[in-house]
Amino acid sequence: MVQTNTVFFGWNRAIPGREGMAAELFAHSMNYYAQLKASGQIESFEPVFLQRHGGDLNGFFLIKGEHAKLDAVMSSDEWLDLTMRAEQYLTGVGVLQAYTGNVLGEAMQRWAKTIPTK
Repeated sequence: MVQTNTVFFGWNRAIPGREGMAAELFAHSMNYYAQLKASGQIESFEPVFLQRHGGDLNGFFLIKGEHAKLDAVMSSDEWLDLTMRAEQYLTGVGVLQAYTGNVLGEAMQRWAKTIPTK
């Protein structure tokens, strides 16, 4: 079985009037992910802000690690509180599991095997 090894945590923009809270949450998230990395619970994280483009995705974190460890993080009280706060301060919050690196190749091979030949 091919297992995910990345979490995509995306958002659109701050809810008007809650920009300060959103900025504090971003700083908190950076510290939280740094602690997870230092403790070996995740391998890496990368924050990304997109340039204005008229779409509904304006930023995200890519959080990478072993599938089981990511599942444990996403089941923790700290993670659940963080995502609930994000939903209160930001629009368009979404959390998805994803495939990257070597795991992406495995997922692609599995997908390719399902393509009908006729």
